[in-house]
Amino acid sequence: MTSIAFRRRAQLAVLLGPVSLFLAVFFLGPLAIMIVTSFLAPGLYGGVEWTWYPHNYGRILGFADPMFEDFDPIYIAIFLRSLKIAAMTVLATLLVCYPAAFCISRLSDRWKNFCLFLITLPFFTSLIVRLFIWVLILRPTGLANEVLIGTGIVSRPLDLIYTDGAIILGMVYVFIPFMFMPVYASVEKLDWTLVRASLDLGAGPIRTFLRIILPLTAPGIAGGAVIVFIPALGNFVVPAILGGAKVMMLGNLIEQQFLAARNWPFGSALAMMVMTVMLVLLFIHVVVSGRRGFDPATGH
Repeated sequence: MTSIAFRRRAQLAVLLGPVSLFLAVFFLGPLAIMIVTSFLAPGLYGGVEWTWYPHNYGRILGFADPMFEDFDPIYIAIFLRSLKIAAMTVLATLLVCYPAAFCISRLSDRWKNFCLFLITLPFFTSLIVRLFIWVLILRPTGLANEVLIGTGIVSRPLDLIYTDGAIILGMVYVFIPFMFMPVYASVEKLDWTLVRASLDLGAGPIRTFLRIILPLTAPGIAGGAVIVFIPALGNFVVPAILGGAKVMMLGNLIEQQFLAARNWPFGSALAMMVMTVMLVLLFIHVVVSGRRGFDPATGH
């Protein structure tokens, strides 16, 4: 029995060893370099100086070095704006995907597979191309304004592009598949006999939804929310194209610090702030999922 267990562990080590080594070298290694760099002083002409300098975080949190830098609340404002846009992206994608998942789950297998193909179809097209299509739609002389002016709804073009709304629209367009798949998986596993039993016992549609459907599909909602929120918080492609220079998010700020300002320590500190938020969200998701899956009657 011991030899069998040892053989299984050896096989598992052989299978997972290359993947673990790859992740350790190309994920944990750069992450460790980023952490170290975030506590170093910025060089005069870019790069870093090997001097302990925690004030990179102080520029964000309020304890900047008074001799060289001042605390600027703009960084907190950018951080909060990024959190707001990411949260609104999660909410908007959920409002789109949740009813769509129920509709598609009730279709026949042929139409169900066709709809799933359509949802994943954008992955076969360049992200940049898809975002610039939205630029053509939202610009002052674009399709949206031409339709609004042609129908008499407005008399002059609206500022649809380079706004928070344009960024949220682009984020929703990009991240809909990431929300839909976890939600659809939960809806597919929904036990409809419980729903019918709830309705037969006198519960109305709203109470049945709140007491039966929503709790049973909550794991998919939580998983989709985490999968969408994390990349939306650090995304810089969508804000750069649909937000322009008017809307700054954390991803754009980090990019500017590394490429334009050449302040690698401050860019690393900003990246660590984003990473901290992501790890906290993942930890909360794991803890809540573990508690939801625990059954006191069985101990599992």
